[in-house]
Amino acid sequence: MMVWLKRNLFRSPADGIVTLVAGSLAIYLIYQAAQFVFVTGRWEIIEVNLKLLLVGRFPEEQMWVLGASVLAIAFWAGLVARSLRRQAPAKQNALRMILELAGRFGLVFLLAVLLILLSGDSSNWLLAGGVVVAILLGRLVGSIRERVSLLRRLPRLLWVLPWTLLPLGFIYYTLSLSALEEWGGFLINFYIAILAIALCFPLGVLLALGRRSSFPIVRLITTTYIELIRGAPLFVLLLLAGVALEFFVPPDLAPDQIFRAVTVFTLFTAAYLAEIVRGGLQSIPKGQTEAGKALGLSTLKVTFLITLPQALRNVIPAQIGQFISLFKDTTLAGAALSVLEILNIGTAITKQDDFLGQGLIYESLAFVGFLFWVGSYVMSRESQRLEKRLGVGLR
Repeated sequence: MMVWLKRNLFRSPADGIVTLVAGSLAIYLIYQAAQFVFVTGRWEIIEVNLKLLLVGRFPEEQMWVLGASVLAIAFWAGLVARSLRRQAPAKQNALRMILELAGRFGLVFLLAVLLILLSGDSSNWLLAGGVVVAILLGRLVGSIRERVSLLRRLPRLLWVLPWTLLPLGFIYYTLSLSALEEWGGFLINFYIAILAIALCFPLGVLLALGRRSSFPIVRLITTTYIELIRGAPLFVLLLLAGVALEFFVPPDLAPDQIFRAVTVFTLFTAAYLAEIVRGGLQSIPKGQTEAGKALGLSTLKVTFLITLPQALRNVIPAQIGQFISLFKDTTLAGAALSVLEILNIGTAITKQDDFLGQGLIYESLAFVGFLFWVGSYVMSRESQRLEKRLGVGLR
């Protein structure tokens, strides 16, 4: 231990001074944060408004539909995680497996426990247990494909895609029961991010391919779109969608605010994602393309079977970074489009009669920031795990 400290922290007098100053500052900041969280922080504003922060004005009598949607998504996630595994999992020690799961999802588990304790509703423990059971059930159903010879012949995607209808069906049923204007809080941030990520990825790939196209008109159109969108601030585009759109479209035909937000986030992120994918395509040696053509493959097959998979694999860190940025930028929809997302609600609850003038904005912003940090951290850790599995950066 002493050897490690001397080698890494106190190698020279200058290193020792930097270590002492940085360590003292870190200890002070940790102490202040712990004192705020456990001693001086007044978290009753979060306890009282927890439902409003998480789901907005969603009707109380229809909350069971949201719970069913969460269970369906958990089941689908477990099924996908098991079905897309390329090889049978090696037998692991139970303790090692628990530690691995704790490292991956321990933060999400702690967040769930914190939210349940803040809600004060013991029935939420049943929902948390149901999520765990749904994930295990999904993994069990996903393993059926490996045990049945007829299903084993199906491509993994053809096995997974039909099961996608289950969570999508619950989400559609939720939309049919309640108006989209009643949604809000962290729920709307989550759905805007998920929809925008799902839509911007294929659009960004197509834009990247279009910018490298041999057809001048396609290359000109895609290049113009990318440069125009990347040169405009996201907040300005959201304002235009919220204000200027009705100058061109009749108000009764104009889409709602949430649809506008999803559209703007999709178009904006796709432009940035196109440049990321284009950089990945440029990193592929020309010999890969020439080898594919020497085998008699068409340009389309060379692109989608050889160069594009390698390019997407090489730029996983940049893609996930853009998705994390999109997830955090969903808070701009509240300021630009008056969407009742979590940051908008978090600042509004401090103006309630019971909390007005008490300076509880710090507690509110800390809670909102913690939710976004947990989501961003989990996305980052899972991307690192995917990079390790795919061998990104290794030859």
